[in-house]
Amino acid sequence: IAYRNCYVAKVAMGYSDIQTVRAMIEADAYDGPSILIAYSHCIAHGIDMAKGMDNQAAAVDSGAWTLYRFNPGLYAKGENPLKLDSKAPKMTYEQWAMTETRFRSLAQVMPDRARALMEQGQREAQASWKLYEALAVAGSSSPFAPPSSDKPVS
Repeated sequence: IAYRNCYVAKVAMGYSDIQTVRAMIEADAYDGPSILIAYSHCIAHGIDMAKGMDNQAAAVDSGAWTLYRFNPGLYAKGENPLKLDSKAPKMTYEQWAMTETRFRSLAQVMPDRARALMEQGQREAQASWKLYEALAVAGSSSPFAPPSSDKPVS
């Protein structure tokens, strides 16, 4: 995103298959480099793999995984290229994390350390959401405002 000439999307199919497909279509259509960053549940997370899509949705709902699309092609339309696709967190970071064995195990072995990490995760999830929300609504005052020339920023 910092280069302002690369399509970047963060997706989680378990939260929104429509947003994921939209990001794939936009990335393919963009005349330049594109990156899709996808949440991928894994057996090592210690979840019931049959509920992997639910786990992805919970990661988004907790703010641990914020969904967005950054499309530099929107500069030509005078639009902010950053579109925030997830809603404000509606569950805590800890509520999501404790659904995974990797986090529950730490809480059993090192409860003080686990508690501190859950608090840090919550702070970071809230800060991340607030940053992306501000950038997505900032309009012409956004750091993503269109560059002063048609040449890509390098």
